[in-house]
This record gives sequence, C-alpha cells and structure tokens, in this order.
Amino acid sequence: MYRMKVCVCLILFFSLGTAQLDYRNALEKSILFFEGQRSGKLPPNQRLSWRGNSGLQDGSLAKVDLSGGYYDAGDNVKFNFPMAYTTTMLSWNTLEYGKRMGSQLQNARAAIRWATDYFLKCANAAPNKLFVGVGDPNADHKCWERPEDMDTVRSVYYVSPSNPGSDVAGEMAAALAAASLVFRSVDPVYSKKLLGNAVKVFKFAVQYRGSYSDSLGSAACPFYCSYSGYKDELYWGAAWLLRATNDISYLNLINTLGANDVPDLFSWDNKYAGAHVLMSRRSVVGNDNRFDSFKQHAEDFVCKVLPNSPYTSTQYTKGGLLYKLPEENLQYVTSITSLLTTYAKYMATKKHTFNCGSLVVTEKTIRSVAKRQVDYILGNNPMKMSYMVGYGHNYPRRIHHRGSSLPSLAMHPQSFGCEAGFQPFYYTANPNPNILVGAIIGGPNQNDFFPDERTDYSHSEPATYINAAIVGPLAYFDSSKR
Repeated sequence: MYRMKVCVCLILFFSLGTAQLDYRNALEKSILFFEGQRSGKLPPNQRLSWRGNSGLQDGSLAKVDLSGGYYDAGDNVKFNFPMAYTTTMLSWNTLEYGKRMGSQLQNARAAIRWATDYFLKCANAAPNKLFVGVGDPNADHKCWERPEDMDTVRSVYYVSPSNPGSDVAGEMAAALAAASLVFRSVDPVYSKKLLGNAVKVFKFAVQYRGSYSDSLGSAACPFYCSYSGYKDELYWGAAWLLRATNDISYLNLINTLGANDVPDLFSWDNKYAGAHVLMSRRSVVGNDNRFDSFKQHAEDFVCKVLPNSPYTSTQYTKGGLLYKLPEENLQYVTSITSLLTTYAKYMATKKHTFNCGSLVVTEKTIRSVAKRQVDYILGNNPMKMSYMVGYGHNYPRRIHHRGSSLPSLAMHPQSFGCEAGFQPFYYTANPNPNILVGAIIGGPNQNDFFPDERTDYSHSEPATYINAAIVGPLAYFDSSKR
C-alpha cells in the first residue's frame, strides 16, 4: 500500500510538464543575462547594447580603482558577498558541465572573468584591506535611475584586521579558487594569479575572524546580512582551495569547524550543503573514504529535498515548484537544483544508489526532480509562463530592474535624476522598454501565481545568483536530451 501511494504521488508530481523545451536556447540566454548586469567600461563585443558604461569612477573615494564587477540585482550597488557566490557557482557549473556547453563555454568564461578581474582589484588595491562593496545601498534604493546616470554617493566598503569579514573573504576566496580551475588549461598564467590570490584572501579570512555584517552594519544589513555566520564560508572556501590545491591542510581546517548540521537549503548565505556535495565527489567518484562523511551529509541533504522522501522538510507548490521562502524563492530553486544535478552526475559515474528510509534513490530519481524544477521555470507551470525573461512567448514584462525599465541612452540621451524615473517608469503598467534577456526573476508565490508587477520586487526582481546556479542544470539537461 505504501509503495503504491509513493508511485501515485510521483505520477501526480511530474504530470504537469509536457511542452518541449529548448535547453540550449535557455542556456545561451542564462549566460547572456550577465552582460546586462555589468558595471564598468563595456567591451566592444557587448551584446546587450541598451547598456552603457557605468561606475567608471568606482573606488575613487578611497583613491583606488574598483571599476568592473556586477550589480547584484535590479539596483546599482556592487555587493561582493553575493557577487562572489555568483562567481563560485558559475565556475563550479562551468567546471562540471563545460564540455556540454558547446559554444557557450567561451561566454561562461567571459562572465566569470568579468567578476574575477574585479576581485583581483579588490584584493590588491591597498595593504591590509579587502574591498567588499561599492555604492551606498540605502541611498541607491531611494532612487530609480539607470546605472549610466548614477549620481548617488559611491561609498567604498572594506574589511580589515580590525574590522574583519570572514564570510565575504571566505566566499571571495572560494570564487577565486573555483575560477582558477576554470582557467587552468586555457590561461595558466591567469589561473595561477587567481589561485595565489585565493590563498591570500582565505588566509586573511581565517586569521581575522568575524562577520562582515558586524563590521559594515547598515551597508550589509538588511540587504545581504550573513545570517548563517561566517563558519560556512570558511568551510566552503577551504573546500574549494582543497579542490584547487590538493593541500590536505584545508581538509584539516574543515574538520575543526565542526559543521555537522545538514540544512535543507543552499544559498548565497548558507554554503554547507554546497560544500558537502563538492567534497562528496572524492568519496563517490574517487573512492576516498576520508570523504565518506561528506557523502553522507550530501545524501542527507538530498533526502530533505526529495518530495517523496520520508525525511523531506521541503514544501512544493501544487504545480510542483520547490518552495522555500516567500521572497526571491527561485534563488533556492536554482541553487538546490544545481546541487541535485551535480550529485546525480557523480552518482551516475559509479552507478551509485542510496536510501532515504524505504525510498531507494538512484541518479534518475534525483534527475527527475531537478528536471521538474528547470521545466517549471521555463514554462511548464500552471500559469504557462516562463520565468526567464526573453525565453518563450509568455514571460515577465515588468521586472523590477532599473536599467531594463528606463529608456536607454540611445533612446533618451539626457540623464534621469535620482527620483525622476519613479513616476513615469516605475509606477507604470507599461512593459519595460529594454529586455534583460535571460534574467530569472524571484518567481511565483506558493499558489503558483505571479502578478508581473514591477513594484512587487520580492517576486519580480532578477539576481545574478539565481542565474548562476541554473547554468549547470541547463547544460546537463540539454546534453542528456541529445
């Protein structure tokens, strides 16, 4: 009776997805999105032509050059904490699925390098300082203006021995280490530079321990507070440096951090599940029993996510979408889906299976849940709406994004002042004039409903970390289809 019930649930859970989806097209667009988030001087091959140069004087208040990098979401601030997580995830997905990306591999590398070039500046601009952000978020969020017009103060933020930030430093070290692996065979000189800086930044994170939320106050919170503390970033940073260097001292450090709790989510704030999956590779694929505990943690995480597991702690909507939190829920969907496809990939190499209680979990079990999430985002959902802008015919037209919602420089060469964009462009029902192709927004509510309103930022705002995580799953399902 119990088994029969499980089977019925599976049929109901996956019965919505029927439309044929073009994963290759979605992959291309998911990477193209990053060009719309670029800060700094744009290159000649910039494809989203409605964007222009911006933030060219970033860092000048501290007499350093901090131009470049990415705006995190629909605003004009550079927060290194989520930007570094974005870069780590882009790098990981490129490492795992680069051979399946075809012509998009070069674009993925370019997207990673746009961030790492900026991080190298942040790590080397001044002695005993690690720069971690540009732009006063409180001032910026009072404005609705294009990045090209910014006239708010471009405050510069850094952590130091006396004002530590182990979380942001640990994540920046993870990003640099992961990216060093991406470039190892194609640009060994750059790769070595990235890894050397990763080691240096991580040493700073370990030596001067403390949370950047405490050091930066209102410049970090409530925007990107490190709610989970900084131990998970030390754990995650050490895991990436272990993979990049094979130096066992990083494993020894991980074992001293005592992080045995298994969360049921993964995000820019909480890295434990990602670190467990990353290190499980050495156990599952490499048969190294020193890493068996990480494999167990990874599988415990999967058991908390699978909808039919007796240990599940994850809610799903009636339409089949994994649902964690009301605000920007798709960030959790894409991050968790990325871990699911990667662990399924590891399992497939050894035909590995495991149990969640009485439920036997195979690579196909995990893959089907992950595919359901990707397909939901691309349009197989109750609203028949693609939550990736520019993909399909029915997608969000009024996203919460300054550059997308205001006329481009070509259309309106005059500057908009701080508040000048609100009345004509923010509070209008008209669609955005510029299409931020590939952007995945916060997504529908727990009832599978999405109103497509610019003012509803928790559902209509895109973010780099939502997109970075889905790049791998899209490449995975594109290649498995062929």
